[in-house]
Amino acid sequence: MSDMPDIRFMPATELAHRIRRGELSPVEVMESVISGIEERNPGINAVVYKGYDEARERARAAEKTLRNADSSTRLGVFHGVPTLMKDLYDFKPGWPSTMGGVRALADYIPQHYCVWAERMEAAGAIIVGKTNAPVLGFRGVSDNPLFGPTGNPFDLTRNAGGSSGGSAAAVADGMVPFAEGTDAGGSIRIPSSWCGVFGFKQSAGLVPAVIRPNAFGGVNPFVHEGMITRTVRDAAVGLGALSGADPRDPFSWGARRDFSEFLSRDVRNWRIAYSPDLGSYPVDPEVAAVVEAAVRVFERAGAIVEKIDIDFGLSHRELTEVFDRTIAVQNMESVYNLKDQGVDLLGEHAADMPRELHESVAAGARMTALDLARDQASRSHVYDVLQKVFADYQLLLTPTVGVTAVTNATDGETKGPSHINGEPVNPLLGWCLTYIMNMTGNPAASVPAGLTAQGMPVGLQIIGRRQQDGDVLAASAVFEDIQPWQHTYPGRAGDPGADSR
Repeated sequence: MSDMPDIRFMPATELAHRIRRGELSPVEVMESVISGIEERNPGINAVVYKGYDEARERARAAEKTLRNADSSTRLGVFHGVPTLMKDLYDFKPGWPSTMGGVRALADYIPQHYCVWAERMEAAGAIIVGKTNAPVLGFRGVSDNPLFGPTGNPFDLTRNAGGSSGGSAAAVADGMVPFAEGTDAGGSIRIPSSWCGVFGFKQSAGLVPAVIRPNAFGGVNPFVHEGMITRTVRDAAVGLGALSGADPRDPFSWGARRDFSEFLSRDVRNWRIAYSPDLGSYPVDPEVAAVVEAAVRVFERAGAIVEKIDIDFGLSHRELTEVFDRTIAVQNMESVYNLKDQGVDLLGEHAADMPRELHESVAAGARMTALDLARDQASRSHVYDVLQKVFADYQLLLTPTVGVTAVTNATDGETKGPSHINGEPVNPLLGWCLTYIMNMTGNPAASVPAGLTAQGMPVGLQIIGRRQQDGDVLAASAVFEDIQPWQHTYPGRAGDPGADSR
């Protein structure tokens, strides 16, 4: 261990390369990662379950495989690389799943895999633990009564965002090179924006969503499992490991492929649309200024960037209400599925759920088939408006969210802002310009656009045409090349080479 290089901010692909070449030991890498989590997690509260014994065992097995390898041995792309998975609808046999800090689920132990854990382990990654999230993922911040809030590595008094906030904070802090995010309304992109990391939500169906008992439950809105990383390349390689149709998901499509092939493309002469507010969303002036400057990067890269007006025919509050009613059906189904398994969150354990989640479940129960059909018609209109944009442009740029990270509460009830620029917004999600892409299925990423004067990260959302994920990855890689962000992480303060990276 004395000769162990500093791996804290080493990309996953570099770690995997050095492990395969015998330059790094999976066992020593694992011990370094565990030591880092133990040292820094108490101040951040990103990791809420530690599977250290199993992780160490898998690291020893990975090292043995390398010792015995010959020309016929096939190693996964992340062989021996530590990672973290999310504590929500994310399962690994024998590991607890509190589904976002639900007290009644503290001892709930599923015996099946989610797709992310299943495919990442097949790719050789070693899952070290699980990360914090809000109750049932029902808000754009990470806080809950069981584990409390996750701090933002750029300012521990502020929130990391949600619902994949624990994962984003762990990656930004350098605990692991990548972690799982899930995204039904922006839960990969929101915390990536607030924590200054790269978050990628792929096109609907590219990565299977295996949901039971309702195999069709992941489309209202589209639900995703994906990558939160510090580099675009790590996300592209991870997407390759996760992608590919699965017969258990009736909406999955495509064959597994190497998405890193898109990273060498340029964007010269691409027509790119830029909407500062996605039609009607209020955006804090500081956020708007950072995003406006970031958009110019694509002009420097030779793209043709045009500011456009988008009119969905609905205000941002009406759009949020449509989304909320749609996802209310999913929330209702989740709560009643748990009741069937003996956990009654509407009765005996009602105090485990925030008031707004109770209201969402009740709204879902009140909805008629006609109500749902009318909201799907509104969703169809939103879809049509967005596709008209992509008839003329290859990409659409927007802010990821309208504000920087909020201050953590002390009662497990941290929320987003209720007003931006004096305009009321829904504090759970109405300040996020993300959930539209869960309504439509378009791929979208949040890239670190820069820092405000207070040193807080801002995200630029890059949205692509459906099933053209390579365009989003290519543009993200171009942005990273021209305006890299890896030197901004607080854990790299004092690194003499940081400014030159």
